[in-house]
Amino acid sequence: MMRILNVVGARPNLMKIAPLLSEMSHYPDIEPLLVHTGQHYDKNMSGVFFDELGIPTPDYHLNVGSGSHGWQMAQMILGLEPLFQELKPNGVVVVGDVNSTLAGALVASQLQIPLAHVEAGLRSFDRSMPEEVNRILTDAVADYFFTTEESANENLRREGVAEDKLFFVGSVMIDTLLANREQAIAEMDPLVHGVNPKDYALVTLHRPSNVDSSEVLSGILEAIDFLQEHLPVLFTLHPRTRKQLQRWGLWETVQAMRNVTLLEPLSYRTFVGLMGQARLILSDSSGMQEETTVLGVPSLVLRNNIERPVTVKQGSCRVVGNSPEGIIAAIEDFLQKGAQRGTCPKLWDGKAAQRIVKILHSCFCASSSKIERIVCP
Repeated sequence: MMRILNVVGARPNLMKIAPLLSEMSHYPDIEPLLVHTGQHYDKNMSGVFFDELGIPTPDYHLNVGSGSHGWQMAQMILGLEPLFQELKPNGVVVVGDVNSTLAGALVASQLQIPLAHVEAGLRSFDRSMPEEVNRILTDAVADYFFTTEESANENLRREGVAEDKLFFVGSVMIDTLLANREQAIAEMDPLVHGVNPKDYALVTLHRPSNVDSSEVLSGILEAIDFLQEHLPVLFTLHPRTRKQLQRWGLWETVQAMRNVTLLEPLSYRTFVGLMGQARLILSDSSGMQEETTVLGVPSLVLRNNIERPVTVKQGSCRVVGNSPEGIIAAIEDFLQKGAQRGTCPKLWDGKAAQRIVKILHSCFCASSSKIERIVCP
């Protein structure tokens, strides 16, 4: 049996690992084990995703919980190292760019266990983002690199990754989206939240650059206040955002907006259902750049940079920054002109996991002398 350890820890990991575990289950000689660090550990932020996406109960759970980046990383490494030593896997798979991704990568590298990074090579070129540092360091120690778009391939080549270790396979996030899209939209009636389909804006915020500054956050609220005068707004509240709204004395401000409905963190299908029926989305989320592109919903990215440029060049995203002037100008432009829905990028076809696991099977198999290559159509 080929033992593959799959490390997850935060909600964005779960949408990416679900199709991989499902595909691994089709291989009788693969023993896929799921290790959850506990980086996101409550029901709303993690548990419900296991139920909806059919992810098996983790084989091992570290229950690390929240804390500073350094403390959290240290606890993960302390928990993963003896586990990896005990299980002696043929390979380790990490996905995305959260702290759990980097912790799993560092331990695998130190123990000289072959490491595959799914969603490798994405770069915002902004090292003030914790995710950017995690991406760079994970790719620095990985052995096999699975990419979602051509910009990632170019980044990795520039960083010295050998061509035979680089695999352009598409996005596992889109595998999960396509598998759930129809059911999610059919089950989610926006009228439950007092809005009509295709006649509301959906807003999410969570990045430190947006919510950890009272000046920046109040400016974004100014833009949301402008938007809600023209379009009903559903504002999903990440725990960090709620905490900072209260910390900066802005909770009453957002509550007073008559056309804004505040929502708790939502399950995956509920959120996809709302995304798919929105007229406009405002977000600082990385993964949503991909999802809104495939859903064909115009999206304003409240950041000054982007690690998925294909979603702007080819998709439905527009980077507008986080100043109130920039966001309001983009909203006005959208209300007057609408937005181009874009097209689906190459290999975002729901089959990325099939490609990845086929390659992993040959990468991690000691008896294999040839790694599977993917020929892009």
